[in-house]
Amino acid sequence: MERFKLKVTPVADKKSIVRFGNARFTILKDRLIRCEYSYDRKFEDGATQHFWFRRQPRVLYKAKSTGKILEISTDKLILTYLETDEGFTPANLSIMLRAAGTVWKFGDIDDKNLLGTARTLDNCHGDFDLRGLHKLRLKPGLLSRSGWAVLDDSLSLVFDKFGFLRPWRNRNTDIYFFGYGEDYKACLIDYYAISGNVRMIPKWSLGIWWSRWQKYKQEELEQVAAEFEENGVPLSVCVVDMDWHLPGWTGYTWNPEYFPEPKGFFKRLHAKNIHACLNLHPSKGVGPHEKMYSKLAKYLGRDPEKKERIPFDLSDKKFIRGYFDYLHHPLEKDGVDFWWIDWQQGTESSISGLDPLWYLNHLHSADLARGGKKRPINFSRWGDNGSHRYPVGFSGDTLATWSSLKYQIYFTATASNIGYGWWSHDIGGFAQHWRDDELYTRWVQFGCFSPIFRFHNSGDPRLHNQPWTKAPAFRDAAIAALKLRRQLLPYLYTSAWENRCGGLPLLRPMYYETPGEEKAYLFPNQYYFGDRLIVAPFDEAADGNTGYTSKDVWLPAGNWYNFFNGKKYKGGKIQEIRGGLKDIPVFAAAGGIIPLQNEDGSLDLVLFRGSGFCEIYDDDGETLDYKSGKYIVFDCRSDWQEKKLTFSLKKKRGGLKKKVRLTAVLRGLSAAGILDATVNGKPATKVEAAAGDLRIEGMYYSGAPLELTVLFK
Repeated sequence: MERFKLKVTPVADKKSIVRFGNARFTILKDRLIRCEYSYDRKFEDGATQHFWFRRQPRVLYKAKSTGKILEISTDKLILTYLETDEGFTPANLSIMLRAAGTVWKFGDIDDKNLLGTARTLDNCHGDFDLRGLHKLRLKPGLLSRSGWAVLDDSLSLVFDKFGFLRPWRNRNTDIYFFGYGEDYKACLIDYYAISGNVRMIPKWSLGIWWSRWQKYKQEELEQVAAEFEENGVPLSVCVVDMDWHLPGWTGYTWNPEYFPEPKGFFKRLHAKNIHACLNLHPSKGVGPHEKMYSKLAKYLGRDPEKKERIPFDLSDKKFIRGYFDYLHHPLEKDGVDFWWIDWQQGTESSISGLDPLWYLNHLHSADLARGGKKRPINFSRWGDNGSHRYPVGFSGDTLATWSSLKYQIYFTATASNIGYGWWSHDIGGFAQHWRDDELYTRWVQFGCFSPIFRFHNSGDPRLHNQPWTKAPAFRDAAIAALKLRRQLLPYLYTSAWENRCGGLPLLRPMYYETPGEEKAYLFPNQYYFGDRLIVAPFDEAADGNTGYTSKDVWLPAGNWYNFFNGKKYKGGKIQEIRGGLKDIPVFAAAGGIIPLQNEDGSLDLVLFRGSGFCEIYDDDGETLDYKSGKYIVFDCRSDWQEKKLTFSLKKKRGGLKKKVRLTAVLRGLSAAGILDATVNGKPATKVEAAAGDLRIEGMYYSGAPLELTVLFK
């Protein structure tokens, strides 16, 4: 079972560890300390569900003891511990943040935590759970206006040497103290370093996903795919809900009424570059009616003639192997690319303390990576802390209401506070009691600027998510957003790479960049989308008289530009933004360089006034070859002076060779203001004005550095 073994470094450097009586402290970073208390002085060095990489570069610290008092100090923190035999208490363990003078004591309540995320938005109207009749509770995140946060790993399970989970020993306290003050970005980066980075998602996962809970016949799904292609927005992922298999909540055998030739179905999808995902509800085990029942029963040492249902049991290592080898691998040979691990098995299992959803996410990810070539991708609900390693998230079945749309904007950005970035939502809403095409259109626009764009609904005939089923104005606005999503692929994929390398998630709350600015906390329905864009999706219905909607948007200090037309906004204040149905409030920072991909594979590099730079990452989009250097990173820089623009592009690193046709798009400028344009010292071949932009075409990158110079009148 080599595929399940972890490649991790959970044992910290001995010189980073201080033992004192029944306590052990590991200085992982200058602002991050692991604090353990064990009554029998047997401490845990194994990889837990949450933390895999405790062996970090050594941090300079001092440790001194006076009698029963221990003091550990770094440049940022001072930990004080009084040895007792009663475990950690507020009286014996405290940590002071040097810069702020803030003192945390063990057991303090973090009532200023900026929160993280939750497993599901099922049955939610906004942030209110209509089934449970209570407000949705987000779990705490890593960031807090208290200046500190604590993650309790005491109940987390531990991996054995084969990569399977075993229960945690009793009576241990194991907490991680994060004392980062307002340095939110550093906190997340250090968290990824010890917990494990986000997986590199396949490029195709950033396209358009289609799903609908409906008893589809294979030809009907192919017709849906054809309609998207005919309208200029080809699908990337086709998600088939539970009715692909024989009747029942759990199933592994094709239903011939709906899928008479699954191999041919998948072959035709793949020919159109559409990847396939099947819904999975494994908790009921394997019944004798399943096609693969006999083989699995024999493998598990059961008599298939008894026709006894095989229970779902993640505590049995042999069952885990059979679960994949006999149930999933044959279907993957048919053409299934990955699985939608829907949630219906509860939060308990036969292993004490094990939430089966978390474990399923982990195991499926490891299994899909078998062979060392394919990038693993899950589609599942958030399993709890550490789930950032297993994208992509399914946020659940939300009601199609304006409140739900508004809450999803906040919910998605705030999940970054626990490192979870790749949420997908039921674009358009899962269930609705009336048709609202304006709401649908605004949801599609938010989807365009979401981590993952996925249509899904309950199959209610009032909910048709195909844009061409809407009235012309809504259809056109939705299709425009879908086409823009496809253009944004280089920007999205570069952000995915940066996140994989330990950088920040794609969507981030406003306070990441300006934590000392109070207004940054008061606008939860806008967010950073990568490094250079701020998005504030319209989330309220238009005025019935004017047909326009409006939204107050706060832009940080500096110059900002309307992403679509280049209109300049002075930051540091609140702006009232009004717009029609096709408008989306998106703002580019001064000096922003945004790569957009055209249908022919060429790139438009959209430049906004001001000096800036960006990287553009690319690889084959699907395999793990990037780990051996088969990728490329471009370095792009722009320097705007009053009468001159200098733009340069060169290869920064990577072993992939790539030729790219480029167009520089000077947003909001006209040809009337240009005096001269040269590319590597020679006159530009084509300069023209189009839709309020100045376009300089005919540039190519094929290995040698490229430099564009534009002189203005």
